[in-house]
Amino acid sequence: MAAQTGVTKRTIDYYTNLGLLLMERSASNYRYYDRAMVERIHWIEEQKADGKSLEEIRRMLNVEEPIAEEVDVQEIRLQMKKLEHDVAKLMGQLDEKEKQKIRKKVSPESVALMQSLLLLLNN
Repeated sequence: MAAQTGVTKRTIDYYTNLGLLLMERSASNYRYYDRAMVERIHWIEEQKADGKSLEEIRRMLNVEEPIAEEVDVQEIRLQMKKLEHDVAKLMGQLDEKEKQKIRKKVSPESVALMQSLLLLLNN
């Protein structure tokens, strides 16, 4: 992304920490930015060239300080994606008979929890 935008990785990290850029994390903890964030970096750089401070730019974007709850939700999503990846990997190593044994042991409460977690992941 740094090469696409002409700014350093450190600048991208800084903008992300300020909440100016939004990103997703992969199961292996890599950050992914969509095309809109590339365009946003170009726009931020234009605003800076016009003499605006990052605080002014933040206000223009209507970005508030990330609150602890939002950060916690992001961390939970990251952990959930990692767990989902780990479970899928483990399930892939089992034969069908072993999978059936595990499915029989999963309680209805666990199924409800997993469905709730999947809903959270997809939002």
